[in-house]
Amino acid sequence: MAEAVHVVCPHCDATNRVPRDKPAAAGKCGACGARLFEGHPLPLDEARFDKHAAASGIPLLVDFWASWCGPCRMMAPVFEEAAARLEPHFRLVKIDTEAAPRLAARFAIRSIPSLVLLRRGTEIARSAGAMPLAQLLAWAQQHAAAGG
Repeated sequence: MAEAVHVVCPHCDATNRVPRDKPAAAGKCGACGARLFEGHPLPLDEARFDKHAAASGIPLLVDFWASWCGPCRMMAPVFEEAAARLEPHFRLVKIDTEAAPRLAARFAIRSIPSLVLLRRGTEIARSAGAMPLAQLLAWAQQHAAAGG
């Protein structure tokens, strides 16, 4: 059997084994049948975040944001485009710091937007403030390669 990577379904949160030699972008969940990647950031609450962070075999790029934050609103379309370009090698998720204050506190988020890159639940990089798409893509790829 080919080596596989664990991918958590963005719909039902089931953990799926995706063979590395198969196109992950076309993968479907074995539990619910939904696509594993849709090219959009995944909004998560605290419970769902913990499942994705712990079980995912791909890096998790987290955008900590709030609706009242101007730079966060400016960053939103950039993060959306980054999801379309980085999946299936990354899972991009959004955490609303107003809705999940304990999660923001757990990661010591002091300014927003803040990007945190995780591998198997462990932080490998962090950046505060909005950034243009090219910089975001390069930052994520550089740190994922160095951290993994």
